[in-house]
Formats: sequence, C-alpha cells, structure tokens
Amino acid sequence: MRRALAWIALAVTSMVALSFLIPLALLVREQARDRATTAAEQRASALSPVLALTTRRADVQQAVAELGSSDQLVVRLPDGGFVGTSHAPRDALDRAVRRRETLAVDTTGGWVYLQPVVLQGDRVAVVEAFVPTADLTRGVAASWGVMALLALGLIGGSVLVADRLGARVVRSSRSLKRASLALGSGDLDVRVEPDGPPELQEAGAAFNTMADRVLDLLAVERELVADLSHRLRTPLTALYLEADRMGSTPSARRVAEAAGQLESELDSIIAAARTPLASARPARTAAGAAKACDVAEVVAMRLDFWSVLATKQGRPYERSLTPRLVPVAFPEDDLAAVVDALIGNVFRHTPEGTAFAVRVERADRHVFLTVDDAGPGVADPEAALTRGVSVGGSTGLGLDIVARASRAADGELTITRAPLGGARVRVSFVLADAGGAGDGGAVTGVSDRRRSSASTRDRRRRIGRPRPAP
Repeated sequence: MRRALAWIALAVTSMVALSFLIPLALLVREQARDRATTAAEQRASALSPVLALTTRRADVQQAVAELGSSDQLVVRLPDGGFVGTSHAPRDALDRAVRRRETLAVDTTGGWVYLQPVVLQGDRVAVVEAFVPTADLTRGVAASWGVMALLALGLIGGSVLVADRLGARVVRSSRSLKRASLALGSGDLDVRVEPDGPPELQEAGAAFNTMADRVLDLLAVERELVADLSHRLRTPLTALYLEADRMGSTPSARRVAEAAGQLESELDSIIAAARTPLASARPARTAAGAAKACDVAEVVAMRLDFWSVLATKQGRPYERSLTPRLVPVAFPEDDLAAVVDALIGNVFRHTPEGTAFAVRVERADRHVFLTVDDAGPGVADPEAALTRGVSVGGSTGLGLDIVARASRAADGELTITRAPLGGARVRVSFVLADAGGAGDGGAVTGVSDRRRSSASTRDRRRRIGRPRPAP
C-alpha cells in the first residue's frame, strides 16, 4: 500500500505539473520572441523619419549607428543600394518594394522584419530589422530550467508526503494484522493501539472491543462447562451406590471402574475449565510441546477396557500392535480419547456380534492407527467428518475430535472401506523421534515400556477405586 500510494502521488502530481508546465513553457518562449520582434520593429520605425528627410548613404549610416544596431538594421535605398548586410530573401524585398507591404519573414538564421518607406517622387526605401535565432530564444532555456526544478521539487515533495502518510497507514494496518493473527493463535490478551487515519482508528477500537467480548464469552463458556461437569457428579454417586449394592461381583467392579474413570475425566474437565485463560493458553498452543506417549501402549490399555464389553456382546476382535516404539508428541489422555472415540463408534453404530480389528503400524516418519469393522460402513465419509453432523444418529462429535487430534499431531484422518466389509478409519500421527532418533532412541515419556506399563496399572487402580460423593 505504501508503494502504491507513492506511485499514485507521483502520477497525479506529474500530470498536474505537466498540464501547467507545458503551456507555461510555450508562453515563455512566445513572450521571448515577442519581446525580441517588438524591439526590432521599434528600431525599424525609428529609422523611418530619417529616410523621409534624407537618403544619403552617409546620413543613413550615421542614423543606423546611433540606434546601436548596425549588424541587425539594414536599409535598402531607393536606388537599390544597401546600408548594411541584408538577411532578407530577395523575393521578400521585391514584394515589399513593389507592393509597399510590411512583411515579417522567418529565415534559417532568424527573423526578418521589412518596413517600406514611401518617399517623394514615388520612390520606396525598405528598412530591414533582423533578429538572430539566439535573440528570439534568449532566456527561454533558463526559464525552462527553473520551471523544471520547481516541478521536480513539487513532485518529490508530494511523493514524500504520500510516503509518510502511507507509512502511517501501513504501520496501523500491520499492527492490526499482527493483533488479529495473535488473537487467532490464542493470545487473548493482545490489544492494538488505535492509530492512523480515522477509519483505521475505528477498526482498532472495534478489534479491542471484539477481543474483550471474546474473552468474556470464553470465560462464561468455561464456567458453564465446569458447572455442567459438576452436575454430572450426582448420577455418578448413584452409580457408586448401585455398584455397592451389587456386591463384589465382576459386574460391580466394571461399573465402579467405569464410574471412576468418568469421574477422573470430569475432574480433568472441571480443572481445565476453572484454569484462568491466561495460564491455560500455553497448553493449547501446539501438540509438539506436550509430553510424548506411546501409541501402542495407549491402544493396548484402551483395548483391555473395551474387550470386556466386546466379550459380553459376542464381538470377535483382532489386535495387531507393532512391537517397536511409536512415540508421538501428544498427551496420553487425548490419545486415549481418540482411541475411545474410534472403538466406541464401532459399538454404537454396528450390531452386537459385529467383528472389528485394531492395528498400530509404524512407518518411517508416521504411526498409523487403523480401526476396521464388519458393519454397514459409512455411506458419506465427507459428511461424517463434519462437526455436529452424524451419519448414525449420534452427536456427530466423535470423528471430529479424532480429526482435530490428528491435525494437531501433523497427521490426517481417512475413512475408506475395510477388508471386513465395513468402515476403515485410519489416523496418522507424526512420530516424535522422526527428526533423528531411531527405533531404539530414547524419547521422553516412552523410552521405557515397563515404566509406561507401570503407570498404566497405577492409573487403572486409581480409576477403579470408588470415590465418595462430593
């Protein structure tokens, strides 16, 4: 924009300057010519009374010398002789004598003025005033130079002013752009200092108002999430009581374990919702900053959980987990939510007894999590990936959660037809050690499988222990 404004100022000022300078330059040249020719005509007219009194060569020469123009003033005497050197064309002199007509003729060397003087006895003398070309344009070049310098100064000044104004506009626009990008990336505290033209100042003030409103809405939303999550504790308490009445049966233990896991998730949601926005933002900046976890370990843990329900519903399932480390820079809880969403979709959208398979495979730079089923499949994969749109009567959020998680880990989600006949949902994640660590490279959080397995067992014991109602 700054360069465009400078070019516009240059073009407009140049056109304005040329529209004035060209006529003015022509006028200066004409005035210089008129000044020189008028002076020549006056000298010729001053010599006419002398010729009326005498045509003697000596007297005429003296009169020409007194006028101070002996090289530019010539007299053709009635007898055909000349006082001085004539510059006029022969035919022009003959015409002035014959027709007794005043003439002005342009020649190669300048300008000639012929003034006939009628004497007694019908005799005719001609006074010739000659103006060289240099005298016709005397002072024109200097005047044009001054005008050109003034025009250049005017153009340069206008471009400089436009550049300064453009710099102010660009500075304000860039400040607003940076603030918008920062707000879009999660920096809710960013504000702009309204500057520049009134329109940009109004835009800056509107941006600050919008940012304040977004901050207020997010705070209200987070409080609402926390309140709603807390309200779910009441039915959880009922589940705990029901599990106690069921005794120490395997069903009671599974109910207590599920209730404990749900309560743990609710605690995490409430803690995250009650965390101030300023301190919660850095955790959402990038998945790469999260502690790495092993995909195979998390998938194995979640399959153990779902295997109980699969056995109860008569669902044959197959697991194929790579024995190699497959670390990803992604929170373990979020990865567990991805696995639960994929396997849960199989249980929700296929009849009991439908087989499914879960695979974890490692490539050079990616790890692939694949869930196949033998159900009816997905008729419209693109619609299934749209948030809030369900192809099976659910909330339509499960696959969107998976898709967003894969994008956060620089991966992607695809839905195709599975070899089992149903849907194949495949999620890819970029390996945390893809930048240089090999299969045996140590990666924080997953370098020791035994440590991961121990933490998994601790987590299971923690979520399986009933908690008292709040």
